[in-house]
Amino acid sequence: MARGIIYCMTTIVPGLIKIGKTGVDNFEQRMYSLESNGYRNISGLKRRFAIEVDDFDEKEALLHDIFSKSNVPNTELFALDADLVVQLLSSLDGKQIFPQTLTKEEVFDMATDERCTGTTEKTVIPDGDYYADTKNGKATLRVKNSVLTVLKGSSCAPCHADWMPKARRDAKIKDGILQEDVDCKSLSTAGWVVLGRANSGWFTWKTRDGKPLDIYRSKDVQ
Repeated sequence: MARGIIYCMTTIVPGLIKIGKTGVDNFEQRMYSLESNGYRNISGLKRRFAIEVDDFDEKEALLHDIFSKSNVPNTELFALDADLVVQLLSSLDGKQIFPQTLTKEEVFDMATDERCTGTTEKTVIPDGDYYADTKNGKATLRVKNSVLTVLKGSSCAPCHADWMPKARRDAKIKDGILQEDVDCKSLSTAGWVVLGRANSGWFTWKTRDGKPLDIYRSKDVQ
């Protein structure tokens, strides 16, 4: 059985990703080349997920076949939700190569949360301000008209992960303090902004009296 690496990369074009493969000993070189030079006139490639698996040629071909209707002809580019592909890849048996600072389970849970819970959680959480404790102090999340916003002035912990959601990556943080409001797709993404790590947003964010927002999932809002 041939063993190699299947990877997923995002691009500068929202919703356009690359699904490819490379040899076990060639991963870093391949990533450097794509991130530096782009692919088929598309720039801004960034590694999103990579896993070392058996029969990698056949598995990559199967992925390309599954997503063929979303394929840009004669390329390895696909008009797909990257989180969907990460969910699928992180479900495979194999050794996770990237990201290195998160487990496969954490990666899968985060991708699932980004895809499936954002809209639902926004609709069940009442408008208002909610809070999270960080290493540096308090952070505030405002929910208004189904929009989740981490407020300017929130305390943010350092982040040393080799992958993070765009909301955290682009957040303007100075001396551990958020300098601008950040809109987020989900509670866990909002948690990433202030905690700098994977988290379950339903338990990260709490009401003023300290109850986790999970209370709104388990029973109707009174």
